[in-house]
Amino acid sequence: MSQEVLSIAIFEPLPGMEQEALADVRELMTVMQSRAYSRDCLYRNAAPGNEYVLLRYWKSPQARRDALEDSDAQRLWAKLAHEINMLKVHESLEAFPDGAALDHVNPA
Repeated sequence: MSQEVLSIAIFEPLPGMEQEALADVRELMTVMQSRAYSRDCLYRNAAPGNEYVLLRYWKSPQARRDALEDSDAQRLWAKLAHEINMLKVHESLEAFPDGAALDHVNPA
């Protein structure tokens, strides 16, 4: 059974900071992947506005703890705190087994 943990962050760059913020997000994604902490996917909302959605699949709860202590990750998170407005964070999402959560949405 996989120990992966899904986290989602929804953010918008501060005015005038989009290029710098995206460069730092990409650098953070590289750090996370190169050190085997997580695999990440970055999306931009297609609707008007400037929202981004970051999906982070942590390799395990221990990988997440290790990342929190990584000095390069800490440096980048500190920079991003001055470049983005965090709109919403889901720290740990769990999948429903066999789509059980959808039973009430589309009854047979």
